[in-house]
Amino acid sequence: MPEARVIPLRPADDEPYVPAPTPPGWEAQLAGGLDFLRRRLTGEYETDEFGFDPDLTDHVLLPLLRPLFHKWFRVDSHGLENVPSTGGALVVANHSGTIPIDSLMTTVALHDQHPARRRLRLLGADPVFDMPFVGTMSRKIGTTLACNEDAERLLTAGELVGVFPEGFKGIGKPFRERYTLQRFGRGGFVTAALRTGVPIVPCAIVGAEEIYPMIGNAKTAARVLGLPYFPITPTFPLLGPLGMVPLPSKWLIAFGEPIETASYGPGAAEDPMLVFNLTDQVRETIQHSLYQLLLQRRSVFG
Repeated sequence: MPEARVIPLRPADDEPYVPAPTPPGWEAQLAGGLDFLRRRLTGEYETDEFGFDPDLTDHVLLPLLRPLFHKWFRVDSHGLENVPSTGGALVVANHSGTIPIDSLMTTVALHDQHPARRRLRLLGADPVFDMPFVGTMSRKIGTTLACNEDAERLLTAGELVGVFPEGFKGIGKPFRERYTLQRFGRGGFVTAALRTGVPIVPCAIVGAEEIYPMIGNAKTAARVLGLPYFPITPTFPLLGPLGMVPLPSKWLIAFGEPIETASYGPGAAEDPMLVFNLTDQVRETIQHSLYQLLLQRRSVFG
């Protein structure tokens, strides 16, 4: 079995420094806003075959997420140099948080802090696209259905694809099981990587487990509403809408060394033992790295 490698927690001494972009002045912001409105009204913007809308993402959705990233969760990113600057790659991460904000924070980290400003094309489960507004906005920000066909098309086109193999089992697990990875399914993400020959980048995320500590699950309410679970937290539903405000936990996101797949050849995707071993390697790498990140974090909110 390939050996699991722990994700480095601190950037290398020679890691290039990427300064934060200087915010534009109010005149430039006003002009940019007016130009954005003009494009939306005249239809002078493009979406791809999956519904991804770069114009809306860059001018509306990412700006809405940045205050959460910088001010609320105070996200520290490590190992960005391990994410290829060009070409297809598969980022595989742990999933948690009751509401999948972790995928959005990872999107901001890669777009704003990676030297190549890479876009992360997320893979989402069917229920994501069944929800009004949420499904539409997910498409707009670049999310598509979590199936091998879509993943392989994106990877072949040179996109950076993000997958959270735990799915709803990860974000819907009770707080007592925090930072314990759930089952990774049957390794469909490994199959997609093998068929396209792209590297797999393990990613460990610490902080999301504490934003909505799930202490119970109202299963009857979940069935009535058609949800995979109905969370009960210390603040929700007790405090109503106020209970939906996430707690300001301290976040760490670490990207590990890529695991190459090109040398196996596309036919290796039909080898169930190899797929199992690579899946287990990725899972163990992320699990070990979660433990190390937890040791590095000074406190839940510090």
